[in-house]
Amino acid sequence: MTEQARFQLRQQLRSARQGLTHQQRQHAAAQLVQQLRGSRLFQRSRHIAVYLPNDGEMNLWPLIHYAWQQGKQCYLPIVGHRHTHRLWFVPFTHQTPLYKNRYGIPEPAHANKARNFPLRRLDLVLMPLVGFDTQGNRLGMGGGYYDRSFAFLHRNSHWRKPLLLGTAYEFQRQPQLASQPWDVPLDAIVTDVSLYKVP
Repeated sequence: MTEQARFQLRQQLRSARQGLTHQQRQHAAAQLVQQLRGSRLFQRSRHIAVYLPNDGEMNLWPLIHYAWQQGKQCYLPIVGHRHTHRLWFVPFTHQTPLYKNRYGIPEPAHANKARNFPLRRLDLVLMPLVGFDTQGNRLGMGGGYYDRSFAFLHRNSHWRKPLLLGTAYEFQRQPQLASQPWDVPLDAIVTDVSLYKVP
């Protein structure tokens, strides 16, 4: 897939998810919880990285509240300095103060110690995406933040955690996406319709 084709697909899928109604988003978010709540992947995870929706992404708020009810510790990403293009993760509770970062995405305030948190302590990372295929390839927004942050999983195959779980609407599924050498593959993808485990 050429860079131009990736750009066009990204724009098309972003437009489709931005066009969903509030009711459609609510229904999809509730269905995503149903897909995950009984899965061993979710049940066995105690430390779970989540995100707050932006640009029409799948809304994880219902899942976050369910995770809190189950006694799980959630974490939110913080965008690092411009030159690093990395994410750091900090604990997230219903009392965590939020502010909008330079992209307009809510993230925890006063999180200066985030860089000291080892990402290997996470059990599961829920990742937003623009498109995916069932082989674990992910089309993101193009910034490369998640790929850079979890590159150690790509370089060291003996690391078994965290597991990377893409979250999406079912219509974002593609027959096949080309992968780049720096892409970190997903372990599974959950949508409002199904949980796809990567072979």
